[in-house]
Amino acid sequence: MSKYTTGEVAKICGVTVRTVQYYDTRGILIPSEISEGGRRLYSEDDIRRMKIICFLRELGLPIDSISQLLSEDDPNSVISLLFEQQEKALQEEINECQTKLDKLKALQRELKGIDNFSVESIGDIAYVMENKKKLKKLRATLLITGIPVAIAQWVSIIQWILTGIWWPFVIYILAAVPYAVWASTFFFKRVAYICPKCHDIFKPAFKEAFFARHTPNTRKLTCTCCGHHGFCVETFGGVAK
Repeated sequence: MSKYTTGEVAKICGVTVRTVQYYDTRGILIPSEISEGGRRLYSEDDIRRMKIICFLRELGLPIDSISQLLSEDDPNSVISLLFEQQEKALQEEINECQTKLDKLKALQRELKGIDNFSVESIGDIAYVMENKKKLKKLRATLLITGIPVAIAQWVSIIQWILTGIWWPFVIYILAAVPYAVWASTFFFKRVAYICPKCHDIFKPAFKEAFFARHTPNTRKLTCTCCGHHGFCVETFGGVAK
């Protein structure tokens, strides 16, 4: 029967000599024979065992699990459980990598819209992305509460046009104004703005924010930290005290 040295085993199995030696020290690939000169010699069965170990390692199984599996008299009793655990671990790793990939793509999209890029810009984008879901939920809350108000507006206007009855529209105005004040106060207490110059996060005065020019994601404000006046990025900022 053929015998193989550590180097030959490594070459056949496509690993390093150090890997073969490491598996020896861990007790999962013990050489079948030690020559008179002290050289470790492996058999054909050892080669097959090494290939199994390499395959299991490619699947991501840890050394301890492989050792447990190979030491079992009836490996069928544990192999399914080990594979299920490894499948779960790999799926979690895939999900984590996908989350990182999504964040990276989102960062790349945001960077395309920045003219004067700086390292601080990455921090601004990261903060916005981190609070994006909260801001989206806040806007959705206002949208949902505003739908009945919008319906009432159009119903009262149409009724006025078709029937000449104007008083429902007056009632709508009397109800809409307090709602608008509440909605604006509710919103601006929960958002903050990132200054593109000093990159600090600040909360403007209600009056300034309410009347400021704005886009879906920015508002033209004066930074309370550095005094810069320009479009600042809107983000979720908790509730002002």
